[in-house]
Amino acid sequence: METTSYIALSRQSALRNEMSAIANNMANMNTTGYKGERMLFVDQVVRSRSDTSIAAQGLSYVRDVASFRNTMDGPMTKTDNPLDLAIHEDGYFAVQTPNGERYTRGGSFSMDSGGQLVTQKGDPVLTDAGTPIFFAPEDTQITITSDGTISTENGELGKLKIVKFNNQQDMFRAEGGYFATNEQPTVIERPKVAQGMIEGSNVEPILEMARMMEVSRQYASTQKMIDREDERIRRIVRELPSLSSGQ
Repeated sequence: METTSYIALSRQSALRNEMSAIANNMANMNTTGYKGERMLFVDQVVRSRSDTSIAAQGLSYVRDVASFRNTMDGPMTKTDNPLDLAIHEDGYFAVQTPNGERYTRGGSFSMDSGGQLVTQKGDPVLTDAGTPIFFAPEDTQITITSDGTISTENGELGKLKIVKFNNQQDMFRAEGGYFATNEQPTVIERPKVAQGMIEGSNVEPILEMARMMEVSRQYASTQKMIDREDERIRRIVRELPSLSSGQ
């Protein structure tokens, strides 16, 4: 009798995880370079314990097995800030953190007190040689070409390390909002970098709100079914003694 409730609870658990993913997308809809995520669900069919027939009845539970990321470009916004950078199509900026090299699409960079090019978290942005980028006090005309080469009126400073991966879905979120992965990156020789632009989040708020309302409705509907099943079982337990005594 509890099978129906277990199946419904598996559905509720999946809906709760999906709601968490939606809430995270909504919270980051204004985060530079953020990529929206969705949950991936499967049916897990198991044999009914109460079925002893040869063709045993299959019970279908819901299980969330993974999340997947929408890797489409977000909208590009012009800022005219020479240290704001956006990548068209494939690519991630490489940055150095206390926990190792990490990757980001968020190109809202700045210069720290020592003249080093850093992220909003204060971590150094790397060149393709794996070194940080420093500007001299007299470097006022900063130019970054589409292939990531950084120059000033005093000469070339280096080329940004912009990498790609064979499977972006294997990348996971790490500390500071960066991405990490166990896969070795491939340096993109000719990336498409836009100076004075930033890439916004590719989350579409209206669609996320619609998904949130739909998930809420499904969760409430499943809860009503659980409540009805619970009441059915309670009624059977209450009435069973009287039916037994009447025989």
